[in-house]
Amino acid sequence: MRPLAWLPVADRYSPWREAAVVVAGLATSGFAAADALLELGARVIVVDDLESDENRERATLLEHLDATVLLGAGASAKLPEDIDLVITSPGWRPDYPLLAAAAARGVPIWGDVELAWRLMHPDRIVPWLGVTGTNGKTTTTQMLDSILQAAGLESAAVGNIGRPIIEAINDEIPYDVFAVELSSFQLHWAHSLELHSAAVLNLHPDHLEWYGPWLGDSEAAMAGYRADKARIYHNVRHSCVYNVSESATEAMVADAEVIEGARAIGFTLGIPSISMLGIVDDLLVDRAFVPQRQDSALPLANVADVQPNAPHNIENALAAAALARSFGVPGPAVAAGLRNLKLGGHRISTVATMGGVTWVDDSKATNPHAANSSMRAFDSIVWIAGGQTKGTSFDELVRTHAAKLRAAIVLGVDRQVVAEALARHAPDVPVVVIDRGDAAAAMTEAVQAAAGLAERGDTVLLAPGGASKDMWPGYAARGDDFADAVHLLPGGGGSR
Repeated sequence: MRPLAWLPVADRYSPWREAAVVVAGLATSGFAAADALLELGARVIVVDDLESDENRERATLLEHLDATVLLGAGASAKLPEDIDLVITSPGWRPDYPLLAAAAARGVPIWGDVELAWRLMHPDRIVPWLGVTGTNGKTTTTQMLDSILQAAGLESAAVGNIGRPIIEAINDEIPYDVFAVELSSFQLHWAHSLELHSAAVLNLHPDHLEWYGPWLGDSEAAMAGYRADKARIYHNVRHSCVYNVSESATEAMVADAEVIEGARAIGFTLGIPSISMLGIVDDLLVDRAFVPQRQDSALPLANVADVQPNAPHNIENALAAAALARSFGVPGPAVAAGLRNLKLGGHRISTVATMGGVTWVDDSKATNPHAANSSMRAFDSIVWIAGGQTKGTSFDELVRTHAAKLRAAIVLGVDRQVVAEALARHAPDVPVVVIDRGDAAAAMTEAVQAAAGLAERGDTVLLAPGGASKDMWPGYAARGDDFADAVHLLPGGGGSR
């Protein structure tokens, strides 16, 4: 089969009926990609090794639309012949046999984000304001979407936040702008994005288990992770937003090939310099998108408008404000959007206060940097940690916060990783190791141990620093089990 000459510049009006496309993975993004391609007339083969009830239901729907769906063990073992394009789910690594075979044959591999960008053209173009980083992506995207809506714009929060961008593109709603959360995996498989503005919130070791197997050692893995995050700045048209306190993000901007005229915009918890947003007298202020930025700044919101107003969340708000302001959003909409926002649970959420001890659920802290953000907000901590550490180190985290640790309880598959870091850098801190494999029982035991160790004025903080799927379906279920166990303590108010 000859390569399709139009594919490198494909858009929605390309002759998709000529194309045979493999969609690798039948999760939310894979289903949306397959559905969109079928609507365009492409021949679609969907493969997924997981034959779950949910996948069988999705398969039935796609088969009614004339897709070929292969489910079950070995379904993705071999790349079919005469394939023009592969659309991969973001979590599939480049060394996965099907993707490696496609690369060897010279078959293009796109992610669903790349496909969405292509299918938005030529006449359904909606500007994208993109957010990535190791931590804070979802919160910042939600803040941004709320600010845009407070300005009266028709916006949607899409991408890694849960809703595929392709779905929104096919809505009948005349969107003005998308607030797009992008993971490193999604960016790896995106090649032609040209965002209006983009932000990298921070950069710390994460997902090394994804990059390591095909790039080699941990240093190469981290370099690959950084390079994928930096892709978000490629061809940005208006503003590249970076974190002043994290030099790696500014270096990404300096290295980026952007559209001529694009600006570098910093955000800081300190007093901002020119072309930055920052904090002055408990106000979020803009010294970047105002004509008089040489000698003054525009107040946007009160720090109290950011909830919770832990330092890292104020940084999230500043990044969201910078992206919104780059799109012309007026100052008052920033405060309104931040006040209107109701974040989902499991993000530094206070579960209970009993006997002078505060119980806080930050199950969303699924890597050490996220746990660090939580721990910065409290003075005396009984720490519940563990899970899937994904090849990351806890040494720096424990060194940084050793003085404020009253005790630690570790659980999950990589509990010893955390326990060993505590032994090295906080040897005087009592550590309880939970060996149970049953999720709810393990969390109940951890909470009971914490209750016995906590003193008045302490915070018992669930900030695991690891992913949850060793024992739970996701971080939300882990946080729910924590809250349930807390409420079952004496004085906790009983089960929810």
